[in-house]
Amino acid sequence: MRVIAVEEAFSAPDVIPWSMGGSGDDLGGQWLKEVGSRLADLTDQRLAEMDAGGVDMQVLSLTTPGVEVIDDPAEAVAAARRVNDYLAGVIAAHPTRFAGFAALPLQDPAAAVIELRRAVEELGLKGVLHNDHVRGHYLDEPQFRPLWAELERLGVTLYIHPAAVPADDWQVFAGYPELNMMAWGWTARVGGHALRLIHGGVFDDFPGASVTLGHMGELLPFQLARLDSRFKVVNSVNKMRHLPSHYVRNNLYVTTSGVCSHAALLGATHAVGIDRVLFAVDYPFESTVEAVEFLRTAPYAPADIERIAHGNAERILHL
Repeated sequence: MRVIAVEEAFSAPDVIPWSMGGSGDDLGGQWLKEVGSRLADLTDQRLAEMDAGGVDMQVLSLTTPGVEVIDDPAEAVAAARRVNDYLAGVIAAHPTRFAGFAALPLQDPAAAVIELRRAVEELGLKGVLHNDHVRGHYLDEPQFRPLWAELERLGVTLYIHPAAVPADDWQVFAGYPELNMMAWGWTARVGGHALRLIHGGVFDDFPGASVTLGHMGELLPFQLARLDSRFKVVNSVNKMRHLPSHYVRNNLYVTTSGVCSHAALLGATHAVGIDRVLFAVDYPFESTVEAVEFLRTAPYAPADIERIAHGNAERILHL
């Protein structure tokens, strides 16, 4: 069975220093050191781990913090071009093992549209991965409408990934850095960003546009009934054309990254449809071996496992 993993991180230390935020004590200093080494390696150790774990192809993306944290728009444009050129070079050297998502300098939305077009049409990248926010700005804001128009025209998805540096501090997580980050806070923030896009009318304006969410959909597949029922009774100023669940089922894709739970997978495929769920490891933050074993033992017919393992990615990402 061919296996394609679609949320697989790399770093570009010569362009943007990698950091997870917080202190080494908060996050596990030795773990951070090991992850940092594996992020920067795009050939030797990575390919060996793919082979050992049974992954045929990784779709690579610049990890957080990405170009989103750069203050100066011109510097962000230059950094995004360097990252995308570097990524395209790695893919060209290993075309059967790697594909990639572009990084965009959304500090300058007009320049980001130009770079998106170049990344897809000239470099052959398969979409965009965006690390949640741009200096506190979210993609439902009016200045990003040209980006959505171009994403729709090109027919490529935008993957929203958590940001190591949050846009603001949530008091509920004060004193609990483990909750503020990977365990819970990142999911809540990215799921909230996707809901902003839905309630902000992005998919009414651009019905052919799509967003991909990792970590089994950042909880949204499991909240559809609640989202719909409360939308019916709340006098929202944002008048979407459909219930929230319509957009989750028609404009969002879900990946399994970091959630090796058959119960969660069954729930996600039931909520959004098996044709909208893609396999991901979340390398190097998760175990390739464990993720592939989770996939191979999933309680589905072989043809359905094939769709999650590679068929959906091939169709959606034009692989």
